[in-house]
Amino acid sequence: MAVLEAGVFGYEKADRKMNAIEVKNVTKVYPAIKGYKELLLHPFQRKGTTALRGVDLEVRPGQCFCLMGPNGAGKTTLIKILSTLVLPDEGKAFIKGHDLEKETDEVKKHIGFALAEERSFYWRLTGLQNLDFFAALNNIPLSKRRKKIQEVIDLVGLEKAAGRRFNTYSTGMRQMMAIARALLTDPDILFVDEPTRSLDPVAAQNIRTFLRKEMVENHGKTVFWATHDLSEAAEFAHTIAIIAEGQIKAEGSVRSLTGQGSFPLKEVYEKAVKEPAPESKAFGN
Repeated sequence: MAVLEAGVFGYEKADRKMNAIEVKNVTKVYPAIKGYKELLLHPFQRKGTTALRGVDLEVRPGQCFCLMGPNGAGKTTLIKILSTLVLPDEGKAFIKGHDLEKETDEVKKHIGFALAEERSFYWRLTGLQNLDFFAALNNIPLSKRRKKIQEVIDLVGLEKAAGRRFNTYSTGMRQMMAIARALLTDPDILFVDEPTRSLDPVAAQNIRTFLRKEMVENHGKTVFWATHDLSEAAEFAHTIAIIAEGQIKAEGSVRSLTGQGSFPLKEVYEKAVKEPAPESKAFGN
């Protein structure tokens, strides 16, 4: 399947500021661990697992952009690259026109990454204490810290739970706390990786509505949302990109991808993820 509504990347950096996010030919390979025999026989050959293969993307400001794909498709790797946690092996990425590798400090001013993994919070601290700690890490002045923490707590609706220990929180509350932490620096772009995974239907719907209505429509933020839930993407995304085997296989609005509703999104998705990727090469060859 040919990529639909693919971006064009032939313009100057000044024009890149029109995009919240621009990704150009990004490739990422995770090197494989060699055994003794392989080290002796092929000491200079570098093999690995290709997570991303020449990914191109454009995301406009104020959009809810959903990146869809099966497990292992490359969604998390792309989010980690765009969040400056991992460097690409090839290609370029820009956040609001700023080069992700050359202008990392400037990029970090515009992004927030909502990671709800339990290990990323301190279980014995309360929600407020966790946020105070992360606000300090983000160099938010003490004079402004209390007000900012209260703002994000109110925004995500955790006022009543803020004084409780984090280990008493439900999965949905932990996800909202992760979003609150990401919002401490008031980022223009919010990255969320499968935020409704393992949640009950009510909690999942609350988070979906919060991201689309509150973040995008009410606050004008750009949300880059990784998911493998078709109905979630169909209902809440302005634009969808389907990734499989590290490649973008299709991209566009729900209406354009489905031929103005002529066929179901599930059919488009299944056809895209089944399209074979090119044969992998040894890393570094």
